[in-house]
Amino acid sequence: MKTLAGRAILGTFFHAPTLDRLDILPDALIEVAADGTIAAVTRSDDPDHADRVAALGTAVVQLPAGSYGIPGFVDCHVHAPQYPQLGQALDVPLEVWLGKYTFPLEARYADLEFAQTRYAALIDDLLAIGTTTALYFGTVHLEATKLLADLCLDKGQRALVGKVVMDDPDSCPDDYRDADATSGVSETRALIEHVRSHPGNAAGRVLPVITPRFIPSCTDAALTALGELADETGAHVQTHCSESDWAHAHVLARYGHTDAEALDRFGLLTRRTMLAHANFLTDDDRTRVVRRGAAVAHCALSNVYFANSVFPLRAALSRHMHVGLGTDISGGPSASMFEACRATVQSSRLLEDGVDPALPAAQRGRPDSRVDLVTAFHVATAGGGTALDLPIGRFEPGCHFDAVAIDTTARDGGIRLFGDEPLNGVFEKLIYGATRANVSHVWVAGEDRRPT
Repeated sequence: MKTLAGRAILGTFFHAPTLDRLDILPDALIEVAADGTIAAVTRSDDPDHADRVAALGTAVVQLPAGSYGIPGFVDCHVHAPQYPQLGQALDVPLEVWLGKYTFPLEARYADLEFAQTRYAALIDDLLAIGTTTALYFGTVHLEATKLLADLCLDKGQRALVGKVVMDDPDSCPDDYRDADATSGVSETRALIEHVRSHPGNAAGRVLPVITPRFIPSCTDAALTALGELADETGAHVQTHCSESDWAHAHVLARYGHTDAEALDRFGLLTRRTMLAHANFLTDDDRTRVVRRGAAVAHCALSNVYFANSVFPLRAALSRHMHVGLGTDISGGPSASMFEACRATVQSSRLLEDGVDPALPAAQRGRPDSRVDLVTAFHVATAGGGTALDLPIGRFEPGCHFDAVAIDTTARDGGIRLFGDEPLNGVFEKLIYGATRANVSHVWVAGEDRRPT
C-alpha cells in the first residue's frame, strides 16, 4: 500500500465532518485521483458499490482485517525546535520556562547540523503517530527554518512553516533575537519566497507562515511590517494570543487592550491567522476573531502547565469560531494527537464540573462546557483543516487523501477488541487506546509516508 494515488482503497473508515456527527463508512470504497485528492466515495449501501469495486479490479487495495481508516491528524501548534526538551522542565511559569530552558535550546539551531538531526526526527515521529499536517514555529534563524520546510517536503508531510520573529531587545535575549524589525521582516519575506518557489513544492504541500512569536517579544515596528506583509502576500499568520495571566497582562499593560484587538490593529488577524491558546479571550475578542474568520489552536495538554486556565472550547464552538487542536510541543509533554483529543475531552469535563471539592457542586464549574470524543476528533481533523483553510480532514470528494490506518490487532498496541463491539465503540477504542504501534500506514496525498 505504498501509494494509493490513481487507485482505490476498500475498508471501514471513520470521520467527523461536523462537530456533532461521527460518519461511519463500513466497507466503503474511496477512489484516489492521481494528484492525491479523493475522486469518489462509494458507501457499501450504494447500489453501484459492487459494480464499482469489480470495475476497478486490481486497482483496489483492501484494508487488512482488524484495520480501520481515519483522516490524518492536523496539529495546529508545534514548536519544532523544542522537540528535544519534550517532557522536560514543566514545573516553572511560562516566562521562566522560556528564558531558562526554551530560548537557549532554540538558539542552538544556528547550527544546521544540530537542526537537521532534530527536525528530521520530529517529522518522522509525527508522521509515525498519524500527524499528516503540522503548523510549525521554527526559530529566528532563516536557514534553519528553510531546512525545516525542505525536510517536510522530502519526507512528504503536509506542513506550514514559519520563521519566528522576536526583535524586542527589552524582552528577548541578546544571543537569541532578530537584529531589528527590518531584519526579522525581510527574512520572513525570504522564507515565503523560498517555500513558494521551491522546485519540489509545485503542489503547495508546504506553505509559509508569518510568525511573530507573541506580542511581548516584538516591537511595534515589527508587528506593523508583518501585518503589511500578510496583506501583501496572503500568507498564513501564527502567533500566541492571551495564553497565560502573565502574557495577557503584558499586552493589557502595553496597549490598554487585549492581544486580539492589538493583533487586529496591526493587520495580523486574518482568515488565515492561527492564534495559539487564546485562553483569556473576552467576549469582544471572540466576536472579533469570528468576524475576521481567524482560528484558535486549542492546546489542552500544555494549557495544564502554562495557561493558568482551561480554554472554553464549547463556548468558542457555539460562537462558530474556527478551532483546531495542537500538541504545543514542548509546552505539552506529548507529541500525539490521540493524546490531544483525550486531553481536550478531559479538560472540558474539568471546566464543566469544577475542581475544588470544597465548593458546592452548583458553584464548582462552568455549565455546558463539556465536549465529547466525536467533537474533539472533529476539531483534530476536519476542524483543523477548516481553521487552516485547507481541504483536509474529511473523506469527501475534493479533499486530499491524508489518512491513517489503525491496526487494532497490533500486539504492542493499546487497543483490544473482542469482536462484539459496535462500530461506534470501535471508534472510541481507536482514539482512546491507539499508540504508535497501532499506526500501520500514513498517507499524505495518497502516498504512504509512515517512516519504516
